[in-house]
Amino acid sequence: MAGVAADDSAFSSAEKQAIARHGPWPQPVLRDPSNRGSGNADAIALGRALFFDARLSVKGDMACATCHQPARGLADGRDRAQGRERLDRNTPGLWNVGLAHWFGWDGAADSLWSFALRPILNSLELGATPAHVAKVLGGDPAYACLRRNAFGKAAATKASDDQMMVDAAKALAAFMETLNSGKSPFDELHDVLARGDAAAVAQYPADARRGLRIFAGRGNCAVCHFGPNFSNGEFHEIGIPYLLGAGRVDAGRQGGIKAVRADKFNLLGAFSDDASRASGSRTRHVTENHANFGQFKVPSLRNVELTAPYMHNGKLATLRDVVHHYSELSEDRLHQDGEALLKPLRLTDAEADDLVAFLRTLTSRQFPAVAPPLKPTCEPRK
Repeated sequence: MAGVAADDSAFSSAEKQAIARHGPWPQPVLRDPSNRGSGNADAIALGRALFFDARLSVKGDMACATCHQPARGLADGRDRAQGRERLDRNTPGLWNVGLAHWFGWDGAADSLWSFALRPILNSLELGATPAHVAKVLGGDPAYACLRRNAFGKAAATKASDDQMMVDAAKALAAFMETLNSGKSPFDELHDVLARGDAAAVAQYPADARRGLRIFAGRGNCAVCHFGPNFSNGEFHEIGIPYLLGAGRVDAGRQGGIKAVRADKFNLLGAFSDDASRASGSRTRHVTENHANFGQFKVPSLRNVELTAPYMHNGKLATLRDVVHHYSELSEDRLHQDGEALLKPLRLTDAEADDLVAFLRTLTSRQFPAVAPPLKPTCEPRK
């Protein structure tokens, strides 16, 4: 057992403390006070059905699952999403999305349900209108029943098209809150380290162990990718170009702040179910500044090997490309008013391989089934 103990001691006390901060997993997804359908079984059933229902799109040919494909980590494998036309940004994966507090690459949505509204209304995606969504909900008896059960008797009375559409988005959000992945090999390491089980620690691959030391140590990766979900949920400039073409740029977080504050569906607006509006405190206080230009959201690293290509514009094809970007980072390309968080890592090829090996251990061993449901049924509640 002396050899096993030596493997365990390869993690210093500081490294063990850093690893401990990335757990435990899974994390509880708290109910959203702005969404009365959050955690409700009927809302979840309605949201699951709507997620795969192409009738939500104006032409009846595109669903949420068209881009958020279960077989591709709930992304689509493209560099940039393909709607009616090629879009400007990469399709984000949806595993564990309920743990976020800003949504979208630019944070233009402050709730999961307002995030669901954006592709519904975008003319280049589902391209629907509130009236179209209301017709889909009202014209399907099972949907109408689930909506009434989920959102109360008031839902059965005459509601505005906007309210009907918001109820659909809140049902989608309730379903997306259930998209929580299970433990990964890293989580198993986290748990056995906490127990002091040296023999079990030795089962974690040696290359991933070396990569984890880089991640937790001189790589300084946890400054942005921290906590159990491996993301601070905020926005940073990392030297990825924001040019979209001749005369076009992606303003990133700066544009997102403008959008979320102007959005009538934000957490401060009339459609939030949080009477106190306390859940909208971030929206109330967020302010744009020049440094926000070209910043994009820090994605979770959980299940990252499933969602290639990477970055807001899909510029980096593989995890090895991502590691190379940070290894050879050009500080001159960082926004001059951005945070001076990043320095080139200057990794050797072997170290880069080790870091990739670690990132692959963040892939969960189990995922809940995400598949088109049978036609939903519903029994009205009194």
